[in-house]
Amino acid sequence: MKIGFVVNDVMTEEAGYTTTRLGCEAVNQGHEVAVMGVGDLAYDPDEFIRARARSVPQKKYGSHESYLKDLLGPKAVKKRITVDELDVLMLRNVPSDDYLKRPWAATIAAEFGRVAMRHGVIVVNDPNGLAKASSKMYFQLFPEEVRPRTLITRDRDEIKAFAKEEGRCVLKPLQGSGGASVFMVEQSDIPNLNQMIDAVSRDGFVICQEYLPAAADGDMRLFVMNGRPLQVKGKYAAFRRLRSGGDMRSNIHAGGKLAAAEVSEKDLKIAEIVRPKLVQDGMFLVGLDIVGDKLMEINVFSPGGLGSAQKFTKINFTKFVIAALERKMNYMKFYGRNFDNVDMCTL
Repeated sequence: MKIGFVVNDVMTEEAGYTTTRLGCEAVNQGHEVAVMGVGDLAYDPDEFIRARARSVPQKKYGSHESYLKDLLGPKAVKKRITVDELDVLMLRNVPSDDYLKRPWAATIAAEFGRVAMRHGVIVVNDPNGLAKASSKMYFQLFPEEVRPRTLITRDRDEIKAFAKEEGRCVLKPLQGSGGASVFMVEQSDIPNLNQMIDAVSRDGFVICQEYLPAAADGDMRLFVMNGRPLQVKGKYAAFRRLRSGGDMRSNIHAGGKLAAAEVSEKDLKIAEIVRPKLVQDGMFLVGLDIVGDKLMEINVFSPGGLGSAQKFTKINFTKFVIAALERKMNYMKFYGRNFDNVDMCTL
């Protein structure tokens, strides 16, 4: 299988990233792997998508650290490839990371991926689905029963009224990630809310969300693949993120700590409720961030943490992700493009 990974910038990849783990696993399974940044893509006059890509020189790696060292170092194989000749193109860039400094890069991977699909390349997650998910507004399209009560606006008075009614709420930007510009508003903060609103609304709309008391215990990320919770040998690809000190954010790079997760029937019910839309939108691999009996976020752009799940379960889930991509490729090659009644997300 020829598989390409699109990331924000190849040179900023790290050994612990899920994309690195997936690339290393694919190489170890004997597949051809090419990694490219969004800025490396090109649409040529012959109407083919090409890219300046990097590959590794070895066919086997003992660790993802050594794999990444070769990918980024002088031993890397650097050449311009024809993306349309790949079997699978996995979009693993995070648009929100480019939203401010490189706005041109935010949507370009999905746009190029959509063109590559014309030539039979399997692109995951589906670029058309990702286009719908370009901001956190996408989250509001899922069933109400799994979402916190939410207001999205730029109007100060509306924000203050919501905060007063809730008594305790969370403010965060509609665009953005990683816990940046996220505030918890207490009743005592309402008279001085303007400063928080200024910080969050600086770059766009503000999400005002009901505070979930269960958030004090952190959240759980549960991976869903092909519309179903990713489970191997009775263990789910999941982990918990706990808050550190008084910081309300549980994001790992915002100071959160990792812990093992126990996936309950409640969590599986949430996954089942959102499954139809995930499948409909072609979301092959996503991360559900669950707090109590609600979803806080559905991560469809480069969901990370398979290594964290492996840490607590001792299961190399990347092996099974690559195997699922192989099945899609084999189905495509056997049936061609005559699969109108089959959803590629569920294969």
